Formats: sequence, C-alpha cells, structure tokens
Amino acid sequence: MNTKLADQVTSIPLRIWPAVLLLSSLWFVRTLPSMMDVDTTVFMASVFVPLICSVLILVWWAAFSRATAKEKAVGITATALIAATAIAIADKSMQGFGVLMYVVPGGMTTVTLSMILGRKLSSTARTTLVILAALIGFGTWDLVRNDGVWGDFRSSRSWRWTPTSEDLFLASLKSRKISTDARGPALGTSISPWPSFRGAERNGVQPEVSLAENWKSTPPRERWRSQCGPGWSSFSVAGNQLFTQEQRGTNEVVVCYDTETGREIWATEYPSRFWEAVAGPGPRATPTFHEGKVYALGAEGIVHRMDAMNGTVEWQTDLRDIRPKPPTWGFSSSPLIFEDLVIVHAGGPSGQGIVAFDIESGQQRWSAPSGDHSYSSPQLMSVGGNTQLLMLCNEGLTAYDPTDGEVVWKHEWPYEGYRVLQPLVVDKSSVLLGTGMGTGTRRIDLIQDDEGNFQASERWTTRDIKPDYNDFVAHDGYLYGFDKNIFACVDLKTGERRWKKGRYGHGQVLLLPNAEQLLVLSESGELVLLRTNPEQLEELSQIQVLNSKTWNHPVLIGNRLYVRNGEEIACFEMPLQSSASQKMQE
Repeated sequence: MNTKLADQVTSIPLRIWPAVLLLSSLWFVRTLPSMMDVDTTVFMASVFVPLICSVLILVWWAAFSRATAKEKAVGITATALIAATAIAIADKSMQGFGVLMYVVPGGMTTVTLSMILGRKLSSTARTTLVILAALIGFGTWDLVRNDGVWGDFRSSRSWRWTPTSEDLFLASLKSRKISTDARGPALGTSISPWPSFRGAERNGVQPEVSLAENWKSTPPRERWRSQCGPGWSSFSVAGNQLFTQEQRGTNEVVVCYDTETGREIWATEYPSRFWEAVAGPGPRATPTFHEGKVYALGAEGIVHRMDAMNGTVEWQTDLRDIRPKPPTWGFSSSPLIFEDLVIVHAGGPSGQGIVAFDIESGQQRWSAPSGDHSYSSPQLMSVGGNTQLLMLCNEGLTAYDPTDGEVVWKHEWPYEGYRVLQPLVVDKSSVLLGTGMGTGTRRIDLIQDDEGNFQASERWTTRDIKPDYNDFVAHDGYLYGFDKNIFACVDLKTGERRWKKGRYGHGQVLLLPNAEQLLVLSESGELVLLRTNPEQLEELSQIQVLNSKTWNHPVLIGNRLYVRNGEEIACFEMPLQSSASQKMQE
C-alpha cells in the first residue's frame, strides 16, 4: 500500500501554467529590440527581464510546481551546477553580455520546456529529463563564440574552434608586401583632401564629386581589396596615403596604405587591446592628418603623434592617466587639430572631460569639464566671427574657447546612454544633436546679445529621426539620415518626418551637395546612391562592396571610394558624371 501510494505521488502532473507564462514573458521581452524602436528602457528590459524570469522559474519549480521534494533538490541542484560550470568554461566572448543575453535564457528555456513536455512523467523520469535538458541547453553555449552584435542586436556566432577573421588576417600578414613606391604627392606633404573623421569640416560632405547615376551601364570598378584587422575607424587621406587604425592580436596599429594599390606603406604597433562583446576588438577613432603628421587615439586611451612619412612615433600620452578605465565602448574621440593644439575627449574627473595637448610636445595645455562619457568627437563652429569648440557628451552640448578651454555656453540635455554622433552645424547659429537608443534629435539655436554673450535655446526635439551611431547630413533645408535602421528625411524647420523607407540597416551616409546625391554604405556592405529628394526615397543605383558587418564611414576622393569594416578594405573607381570626368582627366 505504501509503495502504491509513493508511485501515485511521484506521478502527480506538474502545475505548468506559471512556467508557460514566465517562459512566454521571457522570450517576448527578449525579442523586443527586433520588433520596435529601441530606447534605453527597452534595451535594459531585454537584458534583465529574461534573467528575472529565469529566477522566477526556479521559484515556481521550488514552491509551486507540485514536484516532489527529492525531485526539486536533485533537479535544481543539478541545473545550478551545470549552469555554473557552463558559464565558467564558456568562451570569453560569451562571458558577461553573452551570459545575460544567451546562456541563461537559452539554458533555462530548454530546462523549462523539458518540464512542460514531461509534466505527466514520473518524478524520476522528469528529473532525468531535466538534467539532460540542462546539459544540452547550457552546454551547447560552450561550443560557440560570439562574433559581435548587429545594429538590431542580432548576434553573430561561430563554432568556438573555428578561426576568427582576425586569426585569418594575422596569418596572411606573413606574406604581406610592403610598398616602397610614392605615387602622386610626396609622402608626408600637407596636401590632404580628407584630413580627419568625416572630412575637413567633420560633416560628411564631399562637394567636389558628382557620380554617374546608372551603375548598370557604367558600374563602379574594384581597384583593390585587402584584408585588415578589426576596428571601426574610418580613413584620413593625404596624397597617396590612406591612414586608418586596426587591431592585430595584442597590438593596436596605426596603418598607412597606398591609395592606388592597397599595399601597406608602414604600420606603427603598440601593446593595447580593447574588446567588448557588442562591437568586438579594435580601435574606434579615426586618425587625423595635419601638416605631415598623423594623430591617433586608441580604444584604451593611448594618444600618438607620428611622422606621416614612416610612422615614427614623435610623442605619446595616455588618457588612462586622466581616466584609469576606458568608457564602456572604448575611447572613440577622433583627435581635432586647432592651431597648435590636439584636442580629444577623455571623460575624466576634476574638470578633465575634454583635454588639449601641445601639438609639438604632447604636454597637456588645458582641460575642461565635459561629462564623464562620450563617443563623439570635438567639432569646430564659426559663430559671431569667433571659432568655438563643440563637444557633445552625456550632459549635453558645451561650447568652449578652443585656445584655453573656457566655457562659452552650454545646452543641458542629460542622457546616460551613449552619444556617438558629431554635432551637426547647419548654419552659423544652429546645431543639430543626435542621441542614440531611440531618444531622437534636437535642434538648438544660438542667440548672441549686445555684450557678445551666447544663449542656446531648443527649437525642436523630434523622435522622427533617432540615429544611434549613424551620422546624418543636411541639405537645402532637410536632414537625411538613419531613423534606427531605416533611412529617413526630416524637415529642418519643424523636425517633422517627410519620409522613412530605405532599409539599409545601421549604415553611414555621405552628402554630395553639388550633384544633389547621397552615398549610403549599408550595414551589410551595400553601396547605394540616392537623390536628395525630400518628397520620396529616390534610389538611383546600388552595388555590393563589402561582405560583412560594416559600421565604418566611407571616404570619397575624386573618383576613388575607400570602404572598410572589421575584416577588409577596398577601393573602387567610381563612375563620374561626364563634366566631372572631364575635369578629373584635366
């Protein structure tokens, strides 16, 4: 009788509706970023709510599931040990962010499904099934590697034992040839059609080029293609020199490539490796060329000045002396040259948010408060006959006197997420501020009183264009850029959207104002030519130019387009409109 009673007890079906509800909630919240505009709240919910639901599933199992005491003790203990072991031996790329986003939700999903499907089995059978499910659900994640996240938070994963693109690149370096040719202007000259991040004005505008619009009849022609190390830097260009930054194993590298052949001219390496799970390893900022010198900031905070001729380091300083730990996504400020100063954002305490170094010695000349994090870069603006230095950070936008760092005016717009975009100067008294994670864009106007003092006031704030790390451009009264991962047009007077249609992922854009054209490089590596048309999306031509995730900004010099991502660099000869083509030949 006792044996029969025991068998009946161990065969009591589990109460599964709480588990079904919790599991459904887990995956509904987990998939929110792919279904709607992502703001800070949505993102944080997608990370932590699944973790909370996983804990609540354990509470249900322990207190409300109708499982026997032995089943609870053995099952929960075994699941906890398996999960802890799987997390401990997971690939480094799956630690932290990967554990929260994938390992815990995935493992608990498998365990919960096993209990739901086996709810009518005996206690012993259910326990066995749960342990097998835990081994599969948590253990599978030990077989994979996280190769980073796309703009919509889709993860790229590979088998753990396969070589990374960086591994393949490092192997290829053994046979790489170094160029000793110097085509065009001599190496190290002051000639620079594109000296800094997003061009001389840092606004992504190339006024000297007009592209042919039918790429079927006159397609872009690939001139060269080369592997490169990971990193999200763009290019600066001087003569036949193409400067960028990349990661090579345990070293960050500032590299000079030949614009005509793609061969490496020189590479300056130094010990430093920054990595985080979303964007992976490598530098974030773009080198700046100025009067025969190259200035570069690495992701861990090392600032260099190098001779553009051969990459010889002339001075070095380290932002970690100001701020010991890099910001979450790494130091990303592309150095700005103003007269005899090199200016970067550090986000350090005690008034050392933005820092200016002497261009010749690298010694600090001045510093000023500028929040505690920013992934934007310093920007110059001419207003009222004076040059001002703009810096967008987590506190808002501040204008400084670039000679000494004195604050000229400040517009407060606190935001503790990430700010990446350049302040976009649209006229002599108006600036656009883009903010990530669905916050939107704001236009502010500057008013100068009779005494010469400035005040900044908000004209409008809109969520009709919500860029993350995708810079926008302004042309003839309209703003063109990315609203999350869809290209859009907004009226500059009102902030109201005119259209939203182009699905190019989290890409980047260049403005060719004389031709009324937009050149978009999509997140998936597609190059798209658009008309600057405020009435509708007018797509003219398109071609695939890169083959993996692309967040880097393209550069167009004459009829040469330079593109890169974290795996490869390529140069294309672009078809020009007939008049522009004749001018190029002259």
